[in-house]
Order: sequence, then C-alpha cells, then structure tokens
Amino acid sequence: MPATPATRPTRADGELLALADQVLQPGFQGTTAPDWIRRRLAGGLGSVLLFGRNIQDAGQTAALTAALRAENPDVLIAVDEEGGDITRLETATGSSYPGNLALGTIDDPELTAAVAHSIGGELRAVGIGLDYAPDADVNSNPDNPVIGVRSFGADPGLVARHTAAWVRGMHDAGIAACAKHFPGHGDTDTDSHLDLPTVAMDADRIAELALPPFRAALAAGARAVMTAHLLIPAYDADRPATVSPRVITELLREELGFDGLVVSDAVEMQAVRARYGLAGATVRALAAGVDLVCLGDGSGDTEFAGLRSAIAEAVTRGELTEERLAEAAARTAEFTAWQRALAEAVPAPVPDRSLGLSAARRALRTTVGDPAALPLRSPALLVEFGVPGTLVQSDGTPWGLGPALTALMPGTVRTTLPALAPFDPAHADRILAEAADRPLVLAVRDAHRRPAVREWLRALLAHRPDAITVELGVPHAGPGGAVRIDTHGAARVCGQAAAEVLAGQALPGH
Repeated sequence: MPATPATRPTRADGELLALADQVLQPGFQGTTAPDWIRRRLAGGLGSVLLFGRNIQDAGQTAALTAALRAENPDVLIAVDEEGGDITRLETATGSSYPGNLALGTIDDPELTAAVAHSIGGELRAVGIGLDYAPDADVNSNPDNPVIGVRSFGADPGLVARHTAAWVRGMHDAGIAACAKHFPGHGDTDTDSHLDLPTVAMDADRIAELALPPFRAALAAGARAVMTAHLLIPAYDADRPATVSPRVITELLREELGFDGLVVSDAVEMQAVRARYGLAGATVRALAAGVDLVCLGDGSGDTEFAGLRSAIAEAVTRGELTEERLAEAAARTAEFTAWQRALAEAVPAPVPDRSLGLSAARRALRTTVGDPAALPLRSPALLVEFGVPGTLVQSDGTPWGLGPALTALMPGTVRTTLPALAPFDPAHADRILAEAADRPLVLAVRDAHRRPAVREWLRALLAHRPDAITVELGVPHAGPGGAVRIDTHGAARVCGQAAAEVLAGQALPGH
C-alpha cells in the first residue's frame, strides 16, 4: 500500500532508494535486457539474476551480460547452475554434467571439485560471477519433492565434504559459490515454491543432520549463503527462516560465525509471498538479516519500483532501521568487489565437458538379475514415464534415455506416458503387445514418490520380468525387472551413460 504524504520518507528519492537498489536482485523476461532493467542498472541497481528463459546459447548469453555491464560495469550477475537436473546454461539440451547425487554416489571429492571448476569455466565464459550452488541440503527425507537428486546424499558427512569440494572448485574458477538452502531443506515433504514447509526436528537434530554441510562450506571459504523458506519451530515457531532473526542473525551470524553475504531464496515463492506479500517478505527479510533479496523473474518494473519505495517507507516507519539497510547494501557491495577480485586473481578455466560424461558413467549402479538381459540384442521399446514440471526445473529441459538410446540403437521405439497418468490396464496391454517382439525398457524418475508409476511398473514387470528398469531419480527399493540401472540423476549425460550400457558400449556399473 502506498505511503501517505505524512509517512513518506523525506529522503526516499535519494539515499534510501539508492540503498534499496543495492539490496534487490530482480530477474527479467526475455533474451535481451528490457529497457527497465537497463534504466535501473544505469541508475544504480547492483545485481540481476538470470533464468533459463534468458539463455539460448553461450554467444547470446555473453552478449546479454555484456549489455548489462554496459549500463553498470560493477553489476553482479547471478544464476542457478547446479549441473544435473537444475541447469540454466543448458536448459534447451540438458546438462553436460551430472548433478549432486551422482557426484555423492561416486564420493570422490576431487571429482566434485573438478566438475564445479569446469562449470565455473562455463560461467566465466558468458560473464556470470555468482552461482547459486552448491545445494548443501542433506536429503534425509526420500519423499522430498524439490531437493532429491539436487542433494549429494542423505549422510551429513558425505554432503559436507562434497559441499566444501564444490565451493573450492568454483572459487578456483573465479566464480563465487553460494551454499543453499540454509538451515537445510532436506527434511521436508513440501515444495517451498508452492507452500510453506515445516521442519519438525529439534535443534540438536538439526545441528547434527542439517548444519554440517553449511559449516563445511564456510570453512572452505564460501562468502554467500542462501536462506530457505521453511518454518522451523525449534528456532522460530512463527516466522519462516528467511524472515527470522533467530535463524539468520543468531544462528547463521552469531553461532556459525558467518560474516559474508546472506541471500534470500526468491521472495516470489509462495512460502513467503502468500503470507506476507512481496513487499512484506522483502522488508521482513532485510530486517531479519538478509543482505540481498532475490525477486525471481515474474515481476517487472512496477513491482520493482514498489519494492524500492516499500523499503524506504519501512525505514521511516521504524520497521527497518537505516543502519540495517546500510549494512546490507555495504555487505552486498563488498561481496561484489570480492568476486571481481577473485576473478582477477585466477585465470578463466577451459570447461571440460568430457569430465561430465565420465562422472555420469562412474555414477551408474546396475543390479543384474539376469546377465543375459544386457546388452540389448535388438532395438527396444522404450517407455518413458513423464514427470510433472516444477518451478525450479523447467518443463522444457529434456531428460531421459530417448535421444541417446535411439542414436546408439536405431530402430528403438519410444512411447511416453503423460505426467501423473493413472494406471490404465488397456494402455498397459497395448504397450505389452507392441513390445511382444522387442526388449522392453522402462525409464522412470523418482518412482518411489509416484504411486501410479509404481502400479505401472508392477503390472508391466509381472508380464515382462525380462524388462529393464532405468531409474533417473532417487533410487527406490521397488521392482526392477531383469536389470535395474540407477543413474542418480536425469541430466543428459546420465541418460547417455545408461544408454551406453544398454547398447553394450560400456560395462554395467557396480
């Protein structure tokens, strides 16, 4: 709600609005910078966040970041490039690098560091300075709908050592890493993009299970941490972590000793926006200790202008102190300068995408019930079970076996079941009839979280126990047929590695 003239800050057109420009990080629509972003950058906006919808290829992305810097040479440009299932640079093709769960399964921290270093080289080449990675969450709840393969695993020690390795590899490439989602999004069964998750663990259990990776990230030199939109009654029964002084100031700053940049997860997410509104979430996050507020890419100039005014008006009303706002702006500027110095201190690495495929191959785990089932002796019928898209991963990002297996074994026939398709006995009969003279391969993703998919698997495998199941998500304990291949991720290279095993071009993993 706009402030009345009596409450409008007298310096809102000057110092307070200039400070607000330093603590807001908007995204935008399109593959070129819109006029409002250019105008805001020229006027002092300090950072922007790129999404997959902003990125077509390396040349276009480099041109986009150059155009942003033409308006503000010091702009901090950020992106979520985790590799694996969550990619922005390769949204159109799928990632050339496996994700965290694959790397955690291999459990070679030097490989994790090398993958991060190569991804850092990709980011350097297109003019991006801050990567919102690694995901430091311990995926202790296998039904987690938003973390899953984005986590290195369910063991806090393993996640901690790989989180530290990722930070080192990214920094060695001259790119700033950011550990997320503090204090841990792994023990949840709700997607915070859609609603507010609650973490029921007590403080001692959180310290034991969720915090070690963040401690490891800080020890490895991480200078940025992203908050999670979670309600954690053990710390604060009323306020989500992003807007909780108890979580940010007391736990992260004082108990963990972090003096770097605290970034919010996007305040456009319903976990906080539905409760406080965009402006309310922004002001509360800053007051709680957040330094840089991510906005997502759904807002435009009108919303951005409203947030700037809301911040300034909150200072006048006493909801946000000017000292806290100035501290946040200073810390953001300090971080931006540190990142530039980091990039200047190390040469830009040459990305090595062959490293990604090699890692994906090492991450495969194959359970063989019938050794005669591998390799395929003729082109298969491949059934791919669709998955619903999420706000963090675009529907348009390809995944699965289809392109790779078709290339290696021409004549492969593909059929895709729609996401959330209920079990249909008549459709199952049609699939079985079509596969009567072919090998049958069933590609699934997080089957353990999808009752309908499990029903499809039981029915098809009951008639075709010689079928091969390929799980491209978190492994499950359900039926697998004659062979079960777990890739630990659905990135393009994970599908390629599985297809090579099916086609007999690689030995099954252990």
